[in-house]
Amino acid sequence: MRGTNMNLSFGLDIIFKDAEFKIEKHDKVGVVGVNGAGKTTLFRVLLQEQELDSGQISLDKTRIGYLPQEIKFDDKDITVWDYLLEGRPIRKLETELNKIYDALATESDEQKMLLEKMAELQERLEYYDYYIAEEILMKIIERMEIEADVLEMRLNDLSGGQKSKIAFAQLLYSNPEILLLDEPTNHIDISTRDFVTTYLKNYKGMVLIISHDVDFLNEIINKVLFINKVTHKIYIYEGNYNIYKKKYAQEQRLQERIIVQQEKEIKELSDFVQKARQASQTNHHLKRMGQERAERLEKKRSELQIRDRVYKRVKMDIRPMREGAKIPLEVENLTFGYPNQSRLYQNLSFALQGKERFLVVGENGVGKSTLLKLLMGILTPDQGRIRYNLKTDIAYYAQELESLDQDKRILENVESPNYSEWQLRNILSNFLFYDDDVFKKVNTLSPGEKARIALCKVLLEKANLLVLDEPTNHLDPETQTIIGGNFNEYPGTIIVVSHNPSFVEQIGISRILILPSGRIENYSRELLEYYYELNTDDI
Repeated sequence: MRGTNMNLSFGLDIIFKDAEFKIEKHDKVGVVGVNGAGKTTLFRVLLQEQELDSGQISLDKTRIGYLPQEIKFDDKDITVWDYLLEGRPIRKLETELNKIYDALATESDEQKMLLEKMAELQERLEYYDYYIAEEILMKIIERMEIEADVLEMRLNDLSGGQKSKIAFAQLLYSNPEILLLDEPTNHIDISTRDFVTTYLKNYKGMVLIISHDVDFLNEIINKVLFINKVTHKIYIYEGNYNIYKKKYAQEQRLQERIIVQQEKEIKELSDFVQKARQASQTNHHLKRMGQERAERLEKKRSELQIRDRVYKRVKMDIRPMREGAKIPLEVENLTFGYPNQSRLYQNLSFALQGKERFLVVGENGVGKSTLLKLLMGILTPDQGRIRYNLKTDIAYYAQELESLDQDKRILENVESPNYSEWQLRNILSNFLFYDDDVFKKVNTLSPGEKARIALCKVLLEKANLLVLDEPTNHLDPETQTIIGGNFNEYPGTIIVVSHNPSFVEQIGISRILILPSGRIENYSRELLEYYYELNTDDI
């Protein structure tokens, strides 16, 4: 794959400027750059969803598979099994091939064309290993630990984690020559992640990965494609993410020394030119030297390198409006199950202690997000009671960002009678939304930007109990660390679902609720590592 003289702008916003890159057939590449640099835009260009203003990317007739950051299904009513089968269009190809067989038996004039089409269809069927395709799919299902009852479920009934797992399984089964993965570890559990890591390392085609999961990148990639938001160029680095960071830091130090020297020379020339201009008209020698230095000054200014911009960081200040209760929440004999499905929990009971950090763990599909929705009153339990103390104020961060109105602007999404517009805009600036940014519609934003708005809404609630469902998904490592530190210092209570061990460790978990068994264990580092490694409820 080769990009040549790539140029792309959206209005005054430049994405690529004479950008070029080259990637070999079997490379595993991490695509990196700050928010807004053009990572997802590059994927859209590769998928032919976005045209370049000029330049080109050479791809030949390569089959491309894409896993977006936000999983959406076109037909939510089909079963998981039928959806997975659609990963390889074998049924469609066989139907077309049978039509050609029928046509060959009757047509004589178009026989040559029909034979060529038949050869093409047979070649495609062989590419998809149609004799053993179902066996290949079953192996992927087994390795990704997709249960038999999940295969019979409709896509619409899947949890967020299950959706990611199923979409990933279909992508792997589709067997493309190039895989484009946008934040592939969001939502998936540890056992699935381990399988995916091994699969991608041994994948025979090209893989391009956008990910904020540094450990995941380091295990897979052999190159980094860096999109520089300042220069709008693309640079390729050999090695994994850590090697790239070291090389980039070295380049930055060298560039800074060069820029400092350039700026020194420009100042000296500028001072001399200024002095020559102020000299007497009769001082012809100084005037000539000043003219010569002025020409050198213009050349030096044109050659001056641009410093990479230091981008601002998210700032959070989560303080409750009032102190919470000693027992802010009690759950008694909670029983719940979705219609026509087995119950997720039976007589589940627990109580939260004031100011504790309470982690909910379990495999995908056991009801972690469902439990939080029950606590928030979004769902109604079949039996049992959920009781909040009168002093408890709640704020909720939803895994799939359901709290956001996609058709409204950023400022409209955070509107509150408790804050003036000036105050809201000031708070939004702490989440990196400045000036006219606040008038952007949410449906035009990246998942990372949407996540920052959802966090902002949580902050504005000033609640003393936070209900958090995968709060680090879509966020870069630096922002994850920032919010982890803020949640650690937060003087209220937190109940959280998270697949991010570093974040869990950072916020200071007190106890762990293990689903579906309902057992509660005191937190220990060993227990956390054991759970995340084995991802089983038989702890």
